[in-house]
Amino acid sequence: MSGGITARDLARGVLVRVERDGAFAGRALAAALDRAPAMTPADRGLATELVYGVLRRRARLDRAIGALARQGIDGLDVEVRAALRAGAYQLLFLDRVPAYAAVSDAVEACKRAKGKGAAGFANAILRGLGRTGEPSLPAADADPALYLEVAAGFPPWLARLALAELPVADAIAFGDASVAAAPLTLRANSARIARDALVQRLRTERPDAALEPSAVAPDGILARRFDGPAATAAWREGLFAVQDAGAQVIAELCGAAPGERILDACAGVGGKTAHLVALGGGRAEVEAADISEAKLREGQRTLRRLGLAPAAVRTVDLTNPLPEAASRFDRVLLDAPCSGLGVLRRHPEALLRRTPADLGALAAAQLRMLATVAAAVRPGGLLVYAVCTFDRAECEEVVSAFLRAHRQFQIEPAAAAGGRVPWPRLMLEGGPLAGAIRTWPQRDDTDGFFAVRLRAAG
Repeated sequence: MSGGITARDLARGVLVRVERDGAFAGRALAAALDRAPAMTPADRGLATELVYGVLRRRARLDRAIGALARQGIDGLDVEVRAALRAGAYQLLFLDRVPAYAAVSDAVEACKRAKGKGAAGFANAILRGLGRTGEPSLPAADADPALYLEVAAGFPPWLARLALAELPVADAIAFGDASVAAAPLTLRANSARIARDALVQRLRTERPDAALEPSAVAPDGILARRFDGPAATAAWREGLFAVQDAGAQVIAELCGAAPGERILDACAGVGGKTAHLVALGGGRAEVEAADISEAKLREGQRTLRRLGLAPAAVRTVDLTNPLPEAASRFDRVLLDAPCSGLGVLRRHPEALLRRTPADLGALAAAQLRMLATVAAAVRPGGLLVYAVCTFDRAECEEVVSAFLRAHRQFQIEPAAAAGGRVPWPRLMLEGGPLAGAIRTWPQRDDTDGFFAVRLRAAG
């Protein structure tokens, strides 16, 4: 307990904000934890587990609750739904939580929110669920679409899309991976320390952690049982950053070399900007552009912590032409805003919000952004397009449309990037986009990215 709030209270509050206010889970959780600085690491871990676990497993939780609640769960007050889901998640998926504690806490939360009637209802449902358990899942081989809807919580349109884009076994594996907990992934700051040396250093600080080198990102480390990375001395010394291995691969695909001028066109909070600065050995001129000044400031703070040269920053709206000064870059990276279907395990609330109509609108915006940044690439230069989704409309179709309108660009195989990334493992084979890459959570233990190198004629 911290300041009168428990881990379960905090988690329920975040779940209510996500559902009722449309908040992003990561930001809402971080803000709530910041307001509870005295909360123990164990309780912070429980709160985080409950928030992400409930969001990832919401379809299964609602199905299990609905099997015992004749009227279902949709008509209940949002606070009662959050309490029931959090209680059910503890009963069904957390062996270390005693059933009586999960039930009594949820019942008390419902009583505070809506009185004795809601408390009695919650008590009956959760005690029943403790006795009967979860209804059996559909058989994946008999009805893969229904399995994805129930087990992975995919809306019907997303289940159909996954099955259209992937072989059945891969679609099922992708669905399972999308509702599993994502590993914390670190990136060794190669300007300061090699990956193997960082692993040894971190093992001295966190002997109970499981630290495994990424199979695809040469500086990446998959870290489990490694809570609070920012509390380590290695973090304070700037020896590593937290960055998904798939995102690391995208920066490697772009690359950097001393003396070059490089633009990170949708820099966000600067994870890839910092990686590009490191890849350039601190001797490339890297510029970070984004529509958000706050994100650009955060990126500069990251560079300072890592002991890297600051990047020039530019606030831009890529739906408008770039100013003349933002031109003639040797390399441009566009990690474009997208549907995020490849990062569902990190942003499970997207399952509740994305619709098929979003995909076409996003693809149109991505194509406009590509056209905008293409004007900044010098003759013979490189443009890298990346999105964290597998949707063909945002991947192959955007690139194909861009190439039809910009004949001076052509696809350059990912293997041309060189380095230590196992490009053949990631590259698409055959078809008009051969040489582009995909990363997958179920195969690579990364977020799901699509990316391609586009070389301008000299």
